[in-house]
Amino acid sequence: MDTSFLSATILLILITDPLGNIPLFISALKQVKPERRRRVVFRECFIAFAVLLTFMFFGKGFLELMHLTDESLRVAGGVILFLIAIKMIFPGEGSMFGGDKMHGEPFIVPIAVPLIAGPSAMATVLLMSTREPERMLEWIGALTLTMLVTLLVFLFSGKIHRALGEQAITALERLMGLVLTAISIEMRLGGVAAYIKKLA
Repeated sequence: MDTSFLSATILLILITDPLGNIPLFISALKQVKPERRRRVVFRECFIAFAVLLTFMFFGKGFLELMHLTDESLRVAGGVILFLIAIKMIFPGEGSMFGGDKMHGEPFIVPIAVPLIAGPSAMATVLLMSTREPERMLEWIGALTLTMLVTLLVFLFSGKIHRALGEQAITALERLMGLVLTAISIEMRLGGVAAYIKKLA
């Protein structure tokens, strides 16, 4: 599956799902003083960006160290995306990140990791950098743009939540989940096809 800068950016935005994460984000910041929330948003988005950037730069070395192939990563990434997409389409009761049980100011967990930089986002940036390392600047640009979108959504999360309402946000999340399901299937098919081609 050929990936352009635009499609990579859209994919990362779908995976990080800032709109769908608004209720979880608001819940995680309930115990934070209003004057501190902006600083927390900037800090957590920066940490998530640093984590994903680390995976992007050192992904190839990690794969070689663990003796993992590009094909296995593509299939594994597709499986993780599929599970995340199913969760988006059919959300269960409560927060999977324990946002309702948070006390005090969140640091790294659960906002930076795994709310923003979750397993699916890590697998995706790892896959981008290992498949086409010569386009690293494009992938960094796509990741930076994704983090800026996430930052803006979280900064205005309260206003967005009030303007759209719970039902509209849920509908958008399920739509994103549907698109993500198709992307995950494409990733798995591409991985299997590449593996079969290597055997032939």
